[in-house]
Amino acid sequence: MQSNIPKVLQSRIVIIGGGFAGLRLLRKLQRHDFQLVLIDRNNYHQFQPLFYQVATAGLEPSAISFPFRKIFQSRKHVFIRMTEVVRIDPEARLLITGIGQINYDILVIATGGDTNYFGNSNLKALAYPMKSVSEALGLRNRILENYENALITTDPEEKQGLLNLVIVGGGPTGVELSGAIAEMKRFILPKDYPEIDFNNMHIYLLEASPALLNGMSGKSSEKAYQYLLKLGVKVRLNAMVRDYDGKTVFLANGSVLSTRTFIWAAGITGYAPEGVRAASFGKGNRLLVDSFNRVTGYENIYALGDIALMQQDGFSNGHPQVAQVDIQQAANLAENLVRLYDGKQMKSFIYKDLGSMATIGRNLAVVDLPFIRFQGFFAWLVWMFVHLMSIVGVKNRLMIFINWLWNYFTYDQSLRLIIRPRTK
Repeated sequence: MQSNIPKVLQSRIVIIGGGFAGLRLLRKLQRHDFQLVLIDRNNYHQFQPLFYQVATAGLEPSAISFPFRKIFQSRKHVFIRMTEVVRIDPEARLLITGIGQINYDILVIATGGDTNYFGNSNLKALAYPMKSVSEALGLRNRILENYENALITTDPEEKQGLLNLVIVGGGPTGVELSGAIAEMKRFILPKDYPEIDFNNMHIYLLEASPALLNGMSGKSSEKAYQYLLKLGVKVRLNAMVRDYDGKTVFLANGSVLSTRTFIWAAGITGYAPEGVRAASFGKGNRLLVDSFNRVTGYENIYALGDIALMQQDGFSNGHPQVAQVDIQQAANLAENLVRLYDGKQMKSFIYKDLGSMATIGRNLAVVDLPFIRFQGFFAWLVWMFVHLMSIVGVKNRLMIFINWLWNYFTYDQSLRLIIRPRTK
């Protein structure tokens, strides 16, 4: 099998990963005189902050995904290959992929992160992660299947396990998912399943640290906690998970929780192809990079976003693994690559914190901006506007806006479909 990328006189920049960082870099470089190659296991970009809405049947996967080829239709020097990189050969400037070998002049690794189960094989095998659209869709299937099964079981203990949900991780993903499921419990599920008493359904949010949303202000953290309690979520802080066997969650303090839906949103680890020397990796399996995002030990390999560990003043453990870091690093690297080929000096990356936010439910959100912090209804409007404007594609924005508008006024969703892949 061959990649069939033509050889040209232009320098070839290969980007592994089409997330926030990879896509922004490609868009910034598309007007310059490079041959650009994007490698991704999917043929679309995924908007990760709204995965939880796919998982709770608020949005269809297509609404938060956008085909790469649609974005770069008119760019003849942009080549997209859907495959996985098996190994990097830095000495030969070569990638070994599922479709053959691909040479590069400059390599940019923007593979992001993967779920960190902290070495627990049971968690890896049995927990539901949410790092991709397909995983979010799988979680949606599981949640709905459990309520279908709860209708027919005659075992009270089994029914309780099917009704309960346990979410691990008090970051934005865990908080937003907990709030969305709590609203499903209140407004949607009793209408779909009138035979089930949803007063018996319990939603647990477990966080190992003493507070939720650790990257945000203390006031926002406390407000998020209060909002979740108001919605009926059972929040447990300082609650570390020890194990899970498919039916029971075992906590480090000796307590147990019964559930068939165990969602893991508690950790992230860097994900990079084989071939990069071990000395180039730092904490969290992230690639050590200098202030230009150049990987330690290499002159022509760069890393962006979640996979990159750049140690600067105030960021001894690297920058936060959030979309704004991905986007800003990609913009800076794009400028630097142009400067490099023009024989100019590169500029160091300086992170500008634009703030952070999280939504907990209808009319409930928390926003921390550099100059102001606020919560409640206005924060919820700001959250919606920022996320809507960040979506790729006008049609997708319109679809999401219509869905949100419909959900707000009808207290309902129409996407509760159990879609299983066909197996031969």
